[in-house]
Amino acid sequence: MADTPKSAPRPGFVLEVDRTTPPILFHHGEGFRMEKLPVGRSRVVYPAEPLHGLEDPEGAIADALANPIDDDPLRSQLRPGMKLTIAFDDVSLPLPPMRRPDVRQRIIEQVLDLAAEAGVDDVHLIAALALHRRMTEAELRHAVGDRVYEAFAPDGLLYNLDAEDPDNMVILGHTDHGDTVQMNKRAAESDLLIYVNINIVSMDGGWKSTATGLSGYQGVKSHHNVHTMRHSKSFMDQEKSELHKSNWRQGDIIKAHGPKVFQIETTINTNTFGDTGPLSMLQKREWEWSMRDRATFAGMQAGLKRMTGPQKRKVFQSWRAPYEITSVQAGEVEAVHRKTTENVYKQHLVPVQGQTDVLTMGLPYLGPYNVDSIMNPILVTCQGLGYFFNLYRGKPLVREGGVVIMSHPTPWEFNPVHHPSYIDFFEQVLADTTDPVEIERKYEKQFAEDEWYRHLYRTSHAYHGVHPFYMWYWASHAMQHLGDIIIVGGDPRAVRRLGFKPATTLQDALEMASDTVGPQPTITHLHNPPVLMADVS
Repeated sequence: MADTPKSAPRPGFVLEVDRTTPPILFHHGEGFRMEKLPVGRSRVVYPAEPLHGLEDPEGAIADALANPIDDDPLRSQLRPGMKLTIAFDDVSLPLPPMRRPDVRQRIIEQVLDLAAEAGVDDVHLIAALALHRRMTEAELRHAVGDRVYEAFAPDGLLYNLDAEDPDNMVILGHTDHGDTVQMNKRAAESDLLIYVNINIVSMDGGWKSTATGLSGYQGVKSHHNVHTMRHSKSFMDQEKSELHKSNWRQGDIIKAHGPKVFQIETTINTNTFGDTGPLSMLQKREWEWSMRDRATFAGMQAGLKRMTGPQKRKVFQSWRAPYEITSVQAGEVEAVHRKTTENVYKQHLVPVQGQTDVLTMGLPYLGPYNVDSIMNPILVTCQGLGYFFNLYRGKPLVREGGVVIMSHPTPWEFNPVHHPSYIDFFEQVLADTTDPVEIERKYEKQFAEDEWYRHLYRTSHAYHGVHPFYMWYWASHAMQHLGDIIIVGGDPRAVRRLGFKPATTLQDALEMASDTVGPQPTITHLHNPPVLMADVS
């Protein structure tokens, strides 16, 4: 009997709010708010449904390795006596983590099988952290699988990048714009460097994988600075991103003076919470919730009210998403990334007509830098103004001088193991100034070169001392573009320390916004999950 064909996923769309529109789901950290938006001047941008995954992921990976884009088959590039390094994306991707087997495991196992057949016995695997925290054993096992972990980690052949190890970082050169190109020494001196990437947004992958992921402070500061961030008119729109251009300039230096790179990129769908199960209603459209969905959501809300913050974090951080692989491409870096970007856009782009006065967004419990951790106030800023604000192509969803309203508890709370320099940044630097240019000038070097922060980055699971600066710079384009920033339901003291305005309810926030954009403003809500990218015309 033939299988019933799957129905095509529905595309994203823009809903004009009228009197029949039900309350709209807003994420609110480890919780949710249901909000009624003003009728007649509000709209909601809904993401597309998750694309169907590949029917044979293992076969697709094998085909990509055998028939790469603008490159020779991987098998033909492997030989006895060569030095092979496999680098892979760290714990910041995907979000939430995916159910096993992770796509990195699937790819690395096939690459290692080919290497073994070719007689390659000098192989290292490196988690490409850049300035992120070191992955734990459990996180590494989840990414590469138990078989790979047991074969390589005990002998020190599977490890986290240490970007502050002076003996194992090298400078490959400088671009004509003065960008420094720094790389892990083992990777730089390899006969072949294979990079295994997961793309969930169009900013990921390409030369950013190696030029940033395997770099340290000297290389990363070439583009993680206020000037580059402010002139990146959407990190997701490659044509308008100075971050993208800087990474591509660094890629030219890698091509000229670094290792041969064989890039493997994958895209996954946006099936964050699944079609069935306890959280499935979160990625449905509110008017399509069944009675069971409503009852489950009400029960979850009641349960969350009885939990402490750590208990709620533990519940949500344990979730593993049932993502499916939608494409695999391998070969020459730039050719591969062009194809990857096409596949990312197929999933994420939603056409939107015109800009809005007020942009609202509910921020979830998780971002790239608080996996198994706390979404502290600086990460709230980065999540809303660095990532969500930049989820557009063309023009920002909100007009210049408009207002962003974010919903998040914004606790004055930090993970002391993961974010030690964040604590000092929040309590010392932001107490002095919130101006990114002034912060960069007065404080960055001190934090970046602090020996205690270096020690914690190298030996514990701390983000690099300079990391909170980059999270603040990430938001600098939005800060410059907007007339006001309001956080609903946040700790008022923490919100004010950020330089933003606190509001108790969405209605309070909308009244406050009218002081900036005028009475009866137009409102657009960026609905998530899953993630989307507004194609604004």
